[in-house]
Amino acid sequence: MRTQLWLPFAGAALAFALLSQTDAYLLRLATTFGMYVTLAFSWNVIGGFAGYPSFATAAFFGLGAYVTAVAQSQGLSLAWAVVLAGLVASAFSSLLGLAILHLRGRYFAIASLVIAEVLRQLTNSWTAVTGGGMGINLPLVGGSTFGQAQIYLAAMLLIAATTIAVTLWLHQSRLGMALRCIAQNEDAAQILGVDTRRAKTAAFVLSSVFVGCAGGVYASWVTYIDPTDVFDGALSVKPILMVLLGGVGTLWGPLFGTLAYLGLEELLWRNILEFHAGVLGLMVVLLVLFLPQGLGQVRGVSWPRLLRWARRAP
Repeated sequence: MRTQLWLPFAGAALAFALLSQTDAYLLRLATTFGMYVTLAFSWNVIGGFAGYPSFATAAFFGLGAYVTAVAQSQGLSLAWAVVLAGLVASAFSSLLGLAILHLRGRYFAIASLVIAEVLRQLTNSWTAVTGGGMGINLPLVGGSTFGQAQIYLAAMLLIAATTIAVTLWLHQSRLGMALRCIAQNEDAAQILGVDTRRAKTAAFVLSSVFVGCAGGVYASWVTYIDPTDVFDGALSVKPILMVLLGGVGTLWGPLFGTLAYLGLEELLWRNILEFHAGVLGLMVVLLVLFLPQGLGQVRGVSWPRLLRWARRAP
């Protein structure tokens, strides 16, 4: 198990070594991939393992972005600002979880959906701190433009690797077993002695902390944020789509789903930008109806089987 926990970090180090000296386009793509991996694996904790369809990802992402922006504008370094963003996101999600995790199914989904909009309105109104609708500029990280791109790539890959490592630990832990029991039958889990309230709250916190960190790195990366950008509802839908592509509740499905989604985004979205949100919603519906286990369901192919084949390949 300890060896498995190091695998994501080894993969992130290898990816950085291979991509850090490439052109600006590949650096941007790899950094976006690291961010998407974080969002997908984080959502899979609450939406896949626990079976609670959360739409709060955009809220945690935007909150982390604004905490980092305000902290950096007050002189805090990027590293500490990102850590603070994760802590604030986790604290917010723990309080939010106590308020809405007693809801189930579509009621929980609707309650989580409005959180990002509430935070967006608050951010628009709190002009003295957030700049309101005008947004907020972040200080530049020192060094050349290419060096800055390398820093953000390393940061996103580190956050993504940590998210995957926590997911690997969670999958083998008692908490992970409790979450899977909740997903199967929450009432039966309570009868068996599972503290469902505590388990769901822990899952909700885990689904937020690294998203908040990713939001913080994103804010510094783009150097300017506004409420419409970082609280965009698409940030709640994209990770769901990625996990659906890879397989909900699977261990490695979000990774393959992120690869598939990023490929679609680069190839298609630039040509259908005006229909972006509609296409995202349509894809979610089609996947739920026809491929509930993800692309691995096509012709009986599964991600574990692909991984076993890859290990046997010379």
